[in-house]
Amino acid sequence: MSTVKDSRTIVLFDVDGTLTKPRNRVTTKVLAVLRALLQVVAVGFIGGSRIGLIEEQLGAEILKEVDYVFAENGLKTFQHGELLASTSLLEAVGEAKLQEFINFCLHYIADLKIPQKRGTFIEFRTGMLNISPIGRNCSQAERDEFEAYDKEHHIREQMIEHLRERFKHLNFVYSIGGQISFDVMPQGWTKEYALRFLPEKEYSRIVFIGDKCFEGGNDWEIFSHPRVEGYAVQNPGETIVVLRKLFPQIETLLDPAVLAA
Repeated sequence: MSTVKDSRTIVLFDVDGTLTKPRNRVTTKVLAVLRALLQVVAVGFIGGSRIGLIEEQLGAEILKEVDYVFAENGLKTFQHGELLASTSLLEAVGEAKLQEFINFCLHYIADLKIPQKRGTFIEFRTGMLNISPIGRNCSQAERDEFEAYDKEHHIREQMIEHLRERFKHLNFVYSIGGQISFDVMPQGWTKEYALRFLPEKEYSRIVFIGDKCFEGGNDWEIFSHPRVEGYAVQNPGETIVVLRKLFPQIETLLDPAVLAA
């Protein structure tokens, strides 16, 4: 029996913690479910990372197959694998203000006493700064250790509070994502930014699935947006469960052995 695609519905997915384990490759099971879903509705990925990192996790082929990829929260937007739009944090804020902010962050991190510090504490992206107290060069084991330490000592939350107070004039927003870092960007440049590419006349239903859907998490703004039907998950397995409930049509498009894996 053929399936009619509902092109006015789009499902948007966070990447880390939703489609993959943090910074890990996508599984063949998740890819199979995504390809089945693509026969039913439109699909998009939305992540805070650069397009290269999203490609590493999900693979180049699926990025060309889906309708949209919103890298860096949509500040680099791709439609069917082609760059659609791009904007820059540097253009919006200016070098002088960015340097003032970055210098403060580096001094703050230098004074932190945490179990480990590695390298790449600040990653400059097209539309945001990604700040990691431990440094993005840490190993996976060190990521896991820092995540547990941060849950107890609230290192990222405390740093964000200092930055909010010191740089009120910059009107930045801060969101915690992943295991080791948080994002900093101008007001309105969180994941809800991507919605401007999905006009209501084209998409009457927008579903979002993410793992950081609490207030302060990097999925919160799009999860709670009035246009969006949001679902919070904790891992890729829960994402598949949600999809099977929302779109039971995918069951007939999948090998039962794939779902049982």
